[in-house]
Amino acid sequence: MDKIANTTPDVTALVLCGGRARRLGGVDKGLHPVLGRPLVEYVIERIEPQVMTLILNANRNIPYYENYGYRVVGDRNRDFDGPLAGVLAGLRSCRTDWLVSVPCDAPCVARDLVVKLLDAAQMQDAEIACAFDGTRLQPTFSLYRTTLTAPLAEYLDQGERKIDRFFERRRFVKSDFSGQSGDFVNLNSDDDVARFTASLMV
Repeated sequence: MDKIANTTPDVTALVLCGGRARRLGGVDKGLHPVLGRPLVEYVIERIEPQVMTLILNANRNIPYYENYGYRVVGDRNRDFDGPLAGVLAGLRSCRTDWLVSVPCDAPCVARDLVVKLLDAAQMQDAEIACAFDGTRLQPTFSLYRTTLTAPLAEYLDQGERKIDRFFERRRFVKSDFSGQSGDFVNLNSDDDVARFTASLMV
């Protein structure tokens, strides 16, 4: 079942929960507790109001993720082939014109992420818009036209995995989020989780 927010037309959000989380000891990062709540819940709260529909990409603990009431899609082969494999699963399930991806370990997702990515893509007739934090690209925070489903499947079938290399082959634009670097903080380690937890308690 989908949950509908009816705020931003033609955009579906995909929360990427399908990684191995090696730096967190291989736990399912989306379900890693932060102040008693799974990390994915912080991300959902930030991204859901910005889109029409939300999908979760997961390769384990599927029944748990299904309890949130959203569609849950897994990678084609469940081999943890990286974020693009999750994006492809999302594109194949997407019923809107655009899909925006966000990682499950980024609890401070920008509240204007979708509108700024969409504006950048539409202004330059791009297929992909990626967030740029003023210093570097944040490729897991990207907007994709759903017409990229077949090209992305072909790219992955060739054994390719790198996001930036796929971007270079398509009509791609950077969306400027300079001054908002805090919106792209990833909790990749126990230390990251501890710092984020401390910030919530201030």
